[in-house]
Amino acid sequence: MIEDSLTASLPLDLDSEQSGPKPTTSLHRRHSPLATPHYQQQVLADLPLESLPYQGDFQTAIAQHGWTSFQPAELEIFQINIGKLCNMTCRHCHVDAGPDRTTENMNRETIDACLRALDLTNAHTVDITGGAPELNPNFRYLVDECVKRGKHVIDRCNLTVLLLPRMEDLPQWLGDRGVEIVCSLPHYRKLNTDAQRGNGTFEKSIEALRRLNAVGYGQGNPQQRLTLMSNPVGAFLAGNQAKAEQEWKAGLLKNHRVTFDRLISLNNMPIARYLEWLETSGNLESYMELLVNAFNPATVSGLMCRNTLSISWDGRLFDCDFNQMLDLEVETPMGRPHIHDFHPDWLAQRAIATGRHCFGCTAGSGSSCGGAIES
Repeated sequence: MIEDSLTASLPLDLDSEQSGPKPTTSLHRRHSPLATPHYQQQVLADLPLESLPYQGDFQTAIAQHGWTSFQPAELEIFQINIGKLCNMTCRHCHVDAGPDRTTENMNRETIDACLRALDLTNAHTVDITGGAPELNPNFRYLVDECVKRGKHVIDRCNLTVLLLPRMEDLPQWLGDRGVEIVCSLPHYRKLNTDAQRGNGTFEKSIEALRRLNAVGYGQGNPQQRLTLMSNPVGAFLAGNQAKAEQEWKAGLLKNHRVTFDRLISLNNMPIARYLEWLETSGNLESYMELLVNAFNPATVSGLMCRNTLSISWDGRLFDCDFNQMLDLEVETPMGRPHIHDFHPDWLAQRAIATGRHCFGCTAGSGSSCGGAIES
């Protein structure tokens, strides 16, 4: 049983502040209506956006720019979300991850099904995410199996998890296997980061970055690439990615002697706990208006849903991690396939599921798990 394995492998109580900052609790733990994906969809659908361009409808927006049929391009990236367990509970988390999410974690059988499916494709990258994916007891097995297959492996890391007991060797272990580490860090300044992720996050993150630097990450070696991922601390769009990267590199080096290789910027998505924050702060309607008004048709061809397949902890298939959190499963001519039924030809024929949240990926310079779409 995965819960027993987690208890055995993690002697530290993940609910404790010692394991990681917690500025809030999960929607799931509070039994909030927003814990239900269909309720989130309804909240977005009920917003009065009809007076905006495209009547606030994403399908109308892309159709007016020639995308009357929105289908995937060649599959390049397997993004596997191996669980919602996390040592933190950040205010903006679209996964609603937290220490209470011990049930929703991928088991070995489903991981093996993912690997069999991967072998049927030409995907070059496996993007492992969560929660904190490192907390899944099958994480290292999955990484090793993907590396054996010659895949580029990405670990989406919250940084503070690297400080937990029995995780101290992870920087070197990942570096030995050439894994790219994409670390979430809202800002290079303490005030902004702690405001979103909880007091003490920044100091822990800097310590984790120093440990990564110490084993060779962030030094320009493509086999030990260290990427930082920022997102706005507020109800506005991500800024200029290239300009921000220069500013971050100078700031982190000068003040903390920390280096990294690249910065990617993402817009916050109106899903789960960020949706809750938008509602409670009175910013929901204005933020959605901002996203719709900033629709950039030049970003559509580069959307991650076109070259990525997202797989949930229980083996269901989605066009992207955001659709996964809203429970918008892949629809193919053969129905809704599970990873055990994976067939690349069926998936190639699907129409990508969309909704109002998709304006978050097409606003401004665009936003994806790889950062801005249009430079």
